Amino acid sequence: MSFDKDPFDAKAKLWNPCSCGGDHSQAEHDTVSAVDAEVAPLDVAEEKVNSEEILSRHIESAVMKAVFGTDMARRNFLTAVGASTAAAALSQVFPMGAAKAVAQEMSGQLEKTKLSVGFVPITCATPIIMASPMGFYEKYGLDVDVIKTAGWAVARDKSLSGEYDAAHMLTPMPLAITMGAGSTAVPWTMPAVENINGQAITLATKHKDKNDDPSKWKGFKFAVPFDYSMHNFLLRYYVAEYGLDPDTDIQIRVLPPPEMVANLAAGNVDGYLAPDPFNQRAVYDGVGFIHKLTKEIWDGHPCCAFAASQAFVDEMPNTFIALYKSIIDATAFASAQENRKEVAAAISPRNYLNQPVTVVEQVLTGTFADGLGNVQQVPDRIDFNPFPYHSMAIWILTQMKRWGYISGDVDYKGVAEQVYLATDAQKVMTDMGLTPPVETYDSYEVMGKTFDPNLPEEYVNSFAIRR
Repeated sequence: MSFDKDPFDAKAKLWNPCSCGGDHSQAEHDTVSAVDAEVAPLDVAEEKVNSEEILSRHIESAVMKAVFGTDMARRNFLTAVGASTAAAALSQVFPMGAAKAVAQEMSGQLEKTKLSVGFVPITCATPIIMASPMGFYEKYGLDVDVIKTAGWAVARDKSLSGEYDAAHMLTPMPLAITMGAGSTAVPWTMPAVENINGQAITLATKHKDKNDDPSKWKGFKFAVPFDYSMHNFLLRYYVAEYGLDPDTDIQIRVLPPPEMVANLAAGNVDGYLAPDPFNQRAVYDGVGFIHKLTKEIWDGHPCCAFAASQAFVDEMPNTFIALYKSIIDATAFASAQENRKEVAAAISPRNYLNQPVTVVEQVLTGTFADGLGNVQQVPDRIDFNPFPYHSMAIWILTQMKRWGYISGDVDYKGVAEQVYLATDAQKVMTDMGLTPPVETYDSYEVMGKTFDPNLPEEYVNSFAIRR
């Protein structure tokens, strides 16, 4: 399309200049712009192609502008030969491919490559831990120092202070931090679930006679790893279903997971609902037995998470995506049963879990002694699925409300969608060739009771024992 029509309106006898200031009419400009869109569509079309395609077309357009100098010459050339032919011809005399590669590299340049990521030494942290010795961070251009952390309060505080760029957290923690429950309110995100299932209720061997009836546990002292944990909320839920008030009929205290086995052996606690490998380690040491895997309470429940501040996500988007992809990649590897023994060997050493490989293998493979004389086969005793369903967040918020950790009106859906980055997970997982769930909300069966994420307040009020 060339500007060969006189831009003089014969009927009105008026000059109709283009809004761009060029020596042609607005109508002709709009017509020719359609030709340019074949090379560099910068509006609606951009939403239909991925970022690499968009950048590629920007480069082609920029090179054409540089070669032809004026819009008129460029447009005449495009009209004469077509956009595809024009790009091919220019590539013969200009290293278009190299230019695109450099531009793409610059557009995705990592703002920071040296990162500190905290973890508590439990099998729930498997993807975060194994990504270091097995090269998943390096694959995405990152040099990550994974730092063993004693417990969750320390992990939270070091994350809030900025000492950690990201961290292994319990799935309720990003919600609590964002809402200011137990700490200063700071916007936090949970891009990925680290593991599902992976916990158990373990009792001291002296209580084998009470294994069949939790209503006999009145007066027991239990340990959980943190107030804002699935461990705490599942233990409370479980004993309440047997008629015990978790705040008056039993005692619940917080202990860092690495200290639980010793406290069980010393008689300081009667049991705990804890992450592995400390349930299995109690069996291995002969001081406890596994009463129930938490997958028997809620099969597929979330446990731990990969979490980062909203500021980190916003200020270092390329670094965040690289870290995010490395975690998802490691999670996918860990989810395959045939990889579990290799993973166990990678995460068992002293600088990570500091556990006998056989203990970690029993947890990850699901073939384990339960301390009651049985060898059980439960392949999904722990599993790895990174998708952060918004409905998981809503269930957690209902339990925080039920037990008085938060009060008043709660914007369940608003908080869930702010903190749990399910939509981002869909995009990133798809980009990596994985198939994420289409829906971000689901219903759950917890001890035979249905949870509907659309009715959170009704769910809270349905329990006889609550605060």
